Amino acid sequence: MDLITAEFFQRALIGGALIAVTAPLMGLFLVLRRLAMIGDTLSHVSIAGVALGFLLGVYPVLMGLLFAIAASFAIEKLRRTYRTYAELSLAIIMSGGIALASLFFTLGMGFNLNVSSYLFGSIYTLDTTDLIVIAAVTVIVLGLVTLHRKELFLLTFDEDAAAVGGLPVRYFNIMISILTALVISAAIKIVGALLVSALLTIPAACSLALSRSFRQAIVIVVVVGEAAVIAGLWIAGVWNLAPGGTVVLLLIALLIVALTARTRMMRV
Repeated sequence: MDLITAEFFQRALIGGALIAVTAPLMGLFLVLRRLAMIGDTLSHVSIAGVALGFLLGVYPVLMGLLFAIAASFAIEKLRRTYRTYAELSLAIIMSGGIALASLFFTLGMGFNLNVSSYLFGSIYTLDTTDLIVIAAVTVIVLGLVTLHRKELFLLTFDEDAAAVGGLPVRYFNIMISILTALVISAAIKIVGALLVSALLTIPAACSLALSRSFRQAIVIVVVVGEAAVIAGLWIAGVWNLAPGGTVVLLLIALLIVALTARTRMMRV
């Protein structure tokens, strides 16, 4: 009970619950469009921005967000240049992000440059500013997804048909990339840049294993994300474990349960 009443744990629950809605939701769109690796790409670029933020004395999450948004535009540009080999865009941008991060780490060796909490997550250190940023990202993502749900549905399942039908495909592609960048930048302090991709992709994998419609997929992906984050935080708090790692391992356990349930349903 002392854990529940602790202010740091309450902030962690609020931040985790919010990001557990937006990250799996955006992850579902990415997985269906075969862009699951974009999470790893943007998270590595975000870490470069975080490192630069520490060097310049600027709010690290903000700098990481700016880097991720710039990377999302670059990814979309490269995707259109290499349409047949779209995954090249992710490999190129990820390489650049890692290179910049290593450069900034080297420059910061003589300073108090500590980005480990952004690499592995540090949800228990969330402050009011972090919660405001996460809440703002949640409102923006849910607002735009709700407003353009029909367009996003069509774009996700048949981009060519959407283009023929007059849908501004480029606009919506950029919007999805920017929303993903927002979510990743907000999530890296919760689960860490090295694990944020799991929060984007594993709930989507669980949802695709169990759902029979797109609407069901959206509901399941959010439920799985919330269950893993809240239960993971509780277990990590009680047993003094790493929160980010605990959440990801719970996600993997839920995926195993979902795949087992799917196999049994197929046999019936």
